[in-house]
Amino acid sequence: MKIIFIAFFFWLFQAGFGQPSQIGPGEQPQLSLDAKGIIRLVYGEGEKIFYSVSFDHGISFSKPTVIGEISGMHLGMTRGPQLASSKDYSIVTAMDRKGDIHSFRLDHQKKTWSITKNVNDVEGSAPEGLMSVTADESNNFYAVWLDAREDKNNKITFSMLTKNGSWSKNKIVYKSPDKTICECCKPSIAIRGKNVSLMFRNWINGSRDLHLITSSDGGAKFGNVRKLGNGTWKLKGCPMDGGGLLMDDKNVIHTVWQREGVVYYDQPNQAENKIADGRSCGLFGSSTPFMTWQKDGRIYGHSLNDESEINIGEGTAVSVIQLSNKVFFAAWEHEEKILFRKLEL
Repeated sequence: MKIIFIAFFFWLFQAGFGQPSQIGPGEQPQLSLDAKGIIRLVYGEGEKIFYSVSFDHGISFSKPTVIGEISGMHLGMTRGPQLASSKDYSIVTAMDRKGDIHSFRLDHQKKTWSITKNVNDVEGSAPEGLMSVTADESNNFYAVWLDAREDKNNKITFSMLTKNGSWSKNKIVYKSPDKTICECCKPSIAIRGKNVSLMFRNWINGSRDLHLITSSDGGAKFGNVRKLGNGTWKLKGCPMDGGGLLMDDKNVIHTVWQREGVVYYDQPNQAENKIADGRSCGLFGSSTPFMTWQKDGRIYGHSLNDESEINIGEGTAVSVIQLSNKVFFAAWEHEEKILFRKLEL
């Protein structure tokens, strides 16, 4: 592994609201936005993790810099470097095919990266390479992933990175009564204050439906798991499609996911709502939830408050942040290149 300090020299890319701009070759981009409005971007290329930053709302980005290199890094199909930013730090995690979750931390003030200990505390326990991370404004970071420790069956596992820079003892949050949860679908995580929500695709009695589990004390304890949506999906194979989870500034939980090629929006204990035909959906934003999905090689989206559909562009693996009430910023991959543009509702 290599850690390279970041030099903030700028490489200009005009984003605008029209055609997408290209930042360079790569896959699986992830965006974050901190309280100061700074946009950060990470993505993978081969076994290298690249990082770039924008201080002007996405008009220009720094020249991408390698922050780490991981032998056998997972990349593609929602597997790739994950990113979250708090007030003073950013965290990047990346998983290798041996099953270890590597972790890097950026000090925003010093502008330097350092290695933290691996997220998983059992060596080789996460071979699927599927996880999500998030952060609160108190510089705490939270991670959820598929973990196969003990019996080689995938479980929902959780950890927290505190201010001292050390990941907590791993907590197995959920085991399926039918041995394993869906083994190829990325879990999601959302945090608001002390409220933590985890969403994952379960596997019970042959059905692969999305389920939700929540904590009101920062992840110390989790409640009972509950199924999302009205229908069920009996499926022998894995759909490789995890969905999106968001907790808004009023602590309302929002979810999007697909069943049998149809994308649904759902809140816990409410009826599901069909959004569109498609798959590979996501959910982003803060005050204005913005959902995305893919169909026929293109990425589409619309906000919860405005159902006018936006054709984002050709490609896959989109990541979105909210810049203002009606302005979002998206990054995605197309033909192994990282593209980006602003989206105006």
